[in-house]
Amino acid sequence: MTTSTAPRKPARKANRPATVKEKAATAPPAQSALTTTDPEVLRGLYRDMLFVRRFEERTAQSYQQAKIGGYCHLNLGEEATVVGVGAAMRPTDYLFTNYREHGYALAKGIEPGRVMAELYGRSTGTSKGWGGSMHMYDTEARLLGGYAIVGGQVPLAVGAALAIDYRGDDDVVVCQMGEGTTNIGAFHESLNIAALWHLPIVFLVVNNQTGMGTTVDKSSAEPELFKRASSYRMRGERVDGTDVLAVRDIAGELIEQARHDGKPALLEAVSYRLKGHSVVDPAKYRSSEAVSVARDNDPIVRWHAALLEAGVLTEDSAAEIEASVTAEVAAAVEFADASPHPEPSSLFDYNYATPVAGDSHRLPADPLFTV
Repeated sequence: MTTSTAPRKPARKANRPATVKEKAATAPPAQSALTTTDPEVLRGLYRDMLFVRRFEERTAQSYQQAKIGGYCHLNLGEEATVVGVGAAMRPTDYLFTNYREHGYALAKGIEPGRVMAELYGRSTGTSKGWGGSMHMYDTEARLLGGYAIVGGQVPLAVGAALAIDYRGDDDVVVCQMGEGTTNIGAFHESLNIAALWHLPIVFLVVNNQTGMGTTVDKSSAEPELFKRASSYRMRGERVDGTDVLAVRDIAGELIEQARHDGKPALLEAVSYRLKGHSVVDPAKYRSSEAVSVARDNDPIVRWHAALLEAGVLTEDSAAEIEASVTAEVAAAVEFADASPHPEPSSLFDYNYATPVAGDSHRLPADPLFTV
């Protein structure tokens, strides 16, 4: 960002005292909402969730076939949160995520083939094949990472919100993280700055209840994480992360509040990942009872049943959606498989934001080039 001598615009209105509310954890989608929402929108949410599910299942299969290397973390079980938040954002809003971000890349509108190509380490991927599973990045879609360091994205997201505020733009930053991030210092520092300076940002805590093998009640003195917002006079909300419509509605409310009033917020989406921490984690630390409860609350199964009951979806239309999704995922895999690996000579092409003027291959401090 270039420097400017223009005066900084007046600060936005100060935040009111925090409002904290807890949503019912496993309530079915409200029938009133289903009957007052455009049926095409409801079916679209179903398709988007199903697409993330099938994409991630195919990702796990490709990993087992050694077509994907490195660490790999899936959004299986978190589809309602992924799709609900994505539906609440404008295309121009910015999204920062942690390493569990394949679904968010899809929800942000990035072509599935490019996401799969990045997983395959191919040059047509979102990070030219150099980032892999944990480092999706697309400036056009305004997905600014994919961060492997726990909490590494949080201060950067606040910086992006500060830039938006400084320029007077109409955008909002959504910063996604897991529940484990709420225990690091940078999380609290970031919430403090965001509240103090009235920045347009929503902190999304996806509480899948287990950080690797440690449950949230064993790592956090206050396991209801949305309550942490009150320490910064920030609005905090808790939502059932398996209810896509509930997530979309409250996320949209908080995003628009941040956009128009300069009031940051914290949204805790309570969910459950259906697999281990990563593809190679057998998740033996989980009881069979807990897994059974989670599968009973599978967001896609629940949404499918709710739409059938509301008459928005039929078994025939669901089968058509399934076939369409399956074909699109297969096309993404075919695209990735056919894409070339990046040339070794391109290793340093994207390490720096600003190349030396007039020569895109001469970069500051690059050990292979002399400036």
